[in-house]
Amino acid sequence: MAEDNPDVPAGKKRFIPLENNPEVMSALVHKLGLSEKLAFHDVFSIDEPELLAFVPRPAHALLLVFPVSETYEKFRRQEDADKPEYKGHGDGEEVVWYKQTIANACGLIGLLHGVSNGTARANIQPDSDLAKLVQDAIPLKPAERADLLYESEALESAHQSAAAGGDTSAPAAEDHVDLHYVCFVKSGDNNLWELDGRRKGPLNRGKLSADEDVLSEKALDLGVRSFLKRESEAGGGDLRFSLITLAESLD
Repeated sequence: MAEDNPDVPAGKKRFIPLENNPEVMSALVHKLGLSEKLAFHDVFSIDEPELLAFVPRPAHALLLVFPVSETYEKFRRQEDADKPEYKGHGDGEEVVWYKQTIANACGLIGLLHGVSNGTARANIQPDSDLAKLVQDAIPLKPAERADLLYESEALESAHQSAAAGGDTSAPAAEDHVDLHYVCFVKSGDNNLWELDGRRKGPLNRGKLSADEDVLSEKALDLGVRSFLKRESEAGGGDLRFSLITLAESLD
């Protein structure tokens, strides 16, 4: 495996890819122990206020789902080249970051990043599998934290159940899926963080004000729009992407 290849090596555990579907994602995190007061929702536009108005606020987390392109990989390699491997752990950590070591689990890792951080974490049900997982993960360094997820039967069971419940027939665990999930969260220190299990660690994208959430204009400029601008300027032509946010449930 090339040194800068962040993909999970052959021979490691593989999950059935999670469908890019808010109902499936909500079912998974609710099964693990997130309060049903929160749910995932499609964001159909970030440039049309009338469409954005349909999304409940505040937005606790934002998932960007996209096919990994040459442009993205080039940017990732350049940005990560001089960064040390992240070693953060413990209660002083501004965000909880999970390194991905399970193939086809980037959707699951994105969801975990969303519910483990920021204001969403307070909505985890006490004594649930998710509460125990986050509690156990916090003191661990990234490698041990990744092992915790790898060995978690509760996580695997919830993922299998959710993956089988989508609108489309699920691909096989052995399939290579090009869709990748990146999660944006706002920390208690009002920083916008990009969390991606394929990177060397969490990425601080800039400061937000106390009243700005991850769908605010500034957060979108610092995160999603900068990604879209890079892809567009590279002229790849394949600007397939979708956005899903974690916010108050409509039910």
